[in-house]
This record gives sequence, structure tokens and C-alpha cells, in this order.
Amino acid sequence: MSKVRIKQEEALSIKFLHQMESGDSRRLDLYFFLPKEMGINPQSLNEEEYYHSSITGRRSYYSSGLHLPLVQSRFVSQKKRTVDEFRLYLNLFAYQFSVAIETDSKELSQVEDLEKFYHLLDELSEQVIHLLKRFRRNEPSDEKWKSYFENADNYLSWLCEQRLLKLLAHAPRSSDFTEVSEKVVALCRAEALYRQEHNYNSAQTIKDPNRIANKMLLLRRLIQQGVVLKEELKTLGVGLKKMTTGIATGMVMLVVSALIIKAQGFFSGLTIALVLTLAVIYGFREIFKDDIRNAMWRIIQKGRPRWSRVLSDTTSKNIIARQLVWLEFMRKKELPEAVSKILTKRHSQNKVDSEIFHYGIHTRVSQKDFLAGYSMIQEQVNFSFVPFARNLERGKAKIYKEQDGKISNESVERRYQVNLIVALREGKQEFQYARYKITMNRSAIIEITESDLPSGVACMKEAPFEEELKGASPLAD
Repeated sequence: MSKVRIKQEEALSIKFLHQMESGDSRRLDLYFFLPKEMGINPQSLNEEEYYHSSITGRRSYYSSGLHLPLVQSRFVSQKKRTVDEFRLYLNLFAYQFSVAIETDSKELSQVEDLEKFYHLLDELSEQVIHLLKRFRRNEPSDEKWKSYFENADNYLSWLCEQRLLKLLAHAPRSSDFTEVSEKVVALCRAEALYRQEHNYNSAQTIKDPNRIANKMLLLRRLIQQGVVLKEELKTLGVGLKKMTTGIATGMVMLVVSALIIKAQGFFSGLTIALVLTLAVIYGFREIFKDDIRNAMWRIIQKGRPRWSRVLSDTTSKNIIARQLVWLEFMRKKELPEAVSKILTKRHSQNKVDSEIFHYGIHTRVSQKDFLAGYSMIQEQVNFSFVPFARNLERGKAKIYKEQDGKISNESVERRYQVNLIVALREGKQEFQYARYKITMNRSAIIEITESDLPSGVACMKEAPFEEELKGASPLAD
């Protein structure tokens, strides 16, 4: 299993997920090769706008399933802990549980095989029942701690109910699996009754979808307190950009001033011809000033990080990690040699001209100042392909076939293949690589498959990988 996981998130988005320990220094580069026929290029896609609108990330403390709070025997001794410690351990468990059920339900919603879907749905409901029971067995008796537990219990109960109902609402109908459907519905009813018996939500709140949704959003934020790291994003090169603008303006004005002096020497006195000439000169100045500035800025900015991010603990305010972020279009000759070598392994029919879109992130994790008991943070970054899909053509072609003298036709969707090469370097080690093929159309990502690498290229080494999935998550026993 790779140190970095690439997987589909929603219909038109992918995510990468990785974990880092204290003291780690990691450089991660993603090279997207977008076929030119998709129409994605520096003129149609602004990197900065794409970053702020279509790239979202989440960084938090992480603990493997073996160390989940409230499942550890040492957690039973609550009197030896402070209220703050109890809340932090509780929040970590609730947060990882909520992310786990979200991840598993999203994966399950993409399963098309009917029998496999209901089998996995049955497994998921069993895991939810099992873990909620274990969670509630550790309910504290102390009133000063009980409110934190009730907030987490309320949210987890509601979230599990909503995720299971959503799966059933969009599930393929089949009388063969009525028993599983009824079992899941019974679980959802039981959770709704449980919240009602404990008076977690008022009658007015339950009846109003807006109120209940906003209350649960608030509870989610309370659960994230102390677990999700605070982020401070800063745009780099602001001063350098201003200086570039000044230099570009100065260069343009130098040329304009020279032309004005020559024009005044050519025309005697203030004439209509002189006025028209000056108007043309100033018009050209306005046309080319921005082009010259943008060209200079692209040259100066090439290869430089665009943003810096500081990750800090929301409780102690200690800095946990620092990051530098790159996002830019590249030319083929600027690619690392190993990446170019990987591209040569493509089949001949896949060797189409592409625009290269590069995302890079360099993280330095602090060797200290972690929350007590934790030495690992997890980062998940989502890339939305919606801006890419806007430019794609809808399938208009038809395939005809003849059978028994009757001619029929079927519409054919237009598909595109995006190649993705991931490069990872830890500390001063050599880069390791992985290659993926992303097949998509205008409405969805069809599949993501990992491809073999050519000999001589270091493949991303296998390593134990903790993720919010069955077997390595709060949903595991």
C-alpha cells in the first residue's frame, strides 16, 4: 500500500491522502497531464482562482485504530484526567468516527453491483451498531464532562442515521435484499428514538430541517476543536509582484516618453496630427502595459511557491507544521527526467499533446509541540474537476448495429483520459513515483487506475498506511 493514496471523492473530484510523523520533511508533487482537446490552458484557467475555489484541504491529528480514545482500557480511568484532556480525547474519537462513516458511505455509494452493495451495506450497519455501543458504554457520570459527551453522541447518532438513509434513498431497488433494507431502516429509527429519549434536540429543532442541519454543523465544529489544525495561509511574492508592476510600467513609460519626444520634434507646434499621434501612443501603452507585466511576472514566478501555510494547534497555539504550495502550468521541457521517462511508457494511442498542470506541497513537521500522546498528522486534499468538465464536449455520436434486419443505435459518451504522476520525496531521500490514469466525461470521473512504471524508476514504497477505512479506522473493531 502506497504512502500516498489517490482515490475518487465525489462524481467530479479526487483526493490524495497521506500521513506524516513528527520531524518529517516531505515534498509531494502531482503532475496532471490534461489533453489539449479538453481546452484547459493558462488562458482558460487561472491558477489562483482554481486554488481558492476548487482545492480544499483538511489537516488534523491522527491516531490509528489501535490507539483510539474511549476504546483504550486506560481511558476508563477518567478521574485521572482533566476536563480538557477528556474533551480532546473525546473529540479525536468523534472526529475520526465521523470522517470514517463519511468515507465508507461515499465508497459504498459508488458500488454498482447489487449483491455487493447490499452485502457491504449490511456490514457497515453492523459496524455502526457495534461502535456506537462501545462509545456509549464510556458515558461519564460527572456533569462537567457529560455535556461534551452528549454533544458528540448527538452528532454521531444523527450523522450515522443520515448517511445510512442517504445510501438507501439512492440504492437500487431489489426485493431480494428487503431484509437488509429493513434492518438499516430499523437502525435509523432506533437512533432517532434514542436522541428523542435523551432530549438531545427540541421538538422545534427536529421539525425544521434548517435548524437541525445548522445545529449539527455547530456540533461538528465543536468536535473538531483541538483535533483539526488551525491554518494560516499567506500569499507569497506580493512585494515582488508590486515591484514587477513598477518595472513594467517604467519600461513602457520609457518607450512612450521617447516616442512623444520624437513626435514633438516631427510636428511643429500643437496640431491635430500631433494630438492624434499622442492618442495612438497612449492607446498602445494601455494595450501592452498589462501584457508586459504579466509576461514578466510569469517568468519571475516560474518555479517559485505561490503560498505558505502555517498549521498550529488550536489549544496550545504551538506551530505543528509549515508548508509551501506550488500551482502552475509547466512546459514539457521543464519536467523532471524521471517524470518524462514515465510518460514514454504510455501506449501509442494515449500519446496525445497535453497541458501540464503541476501542484506541489513541501511540508516540514515540528519535532515537538504535538498534542500529548500523538505523533502523527493527516492531510487530505481534494481537487475538483468541475472547472475542467465545463470545457468538455457532450457525447453526440451514435453507434449503429443491425440484428435480424432491424437497425438500432446507441448514444456514445465522449471520454477523456487524464494522466497523473505523483512524486514523493522524504527528507533527503530520492524521489519515489506512482502513475494513475483518470478516465472522465463531462458529468463524472469513470475510474481511476494505477499503472506500472518503467524499469529504473523508483516506485513509491509500500508502507503501513492508516486511513479512515474499514480495518484501519474507528469503524474497525
